[in-house]
Amino acid sequence: MTNLSLFSQIISKLPRQVFQSLVIHHKSDYKQKGMDSWTHLISMLFWHFAKSTSLRDISNDLRSATGNLNHLGLTHGLIKVLIKLSKPA
Repeated sequence: MTNLSLFSQIISKLPRQVFQSLVIHHKSDYKQKGMDSWTHLISMLFWHFAKSTSLRDISNDLRSATGNLNHLGLTHGLIKVLIKLSKPA
């Protein structure tokens, strides 16, 4: 038996096919750059459950959990986008 984190168990309850059909219907991925709608949803849920206070927190937490989050269908560009956004201008 594999150990699934509580976060991945919650995410597994989300109907991805329904989510994808809504994305297609509303064209929310039209001209997207960096991350798609599914990745954005997962990262925002991760942010909420981890009680992160900044983009740097999210990028550090996701970087440490990357191996565990691959099965959730996240794009590899997510961490790069978050790192780019969290760097001071």
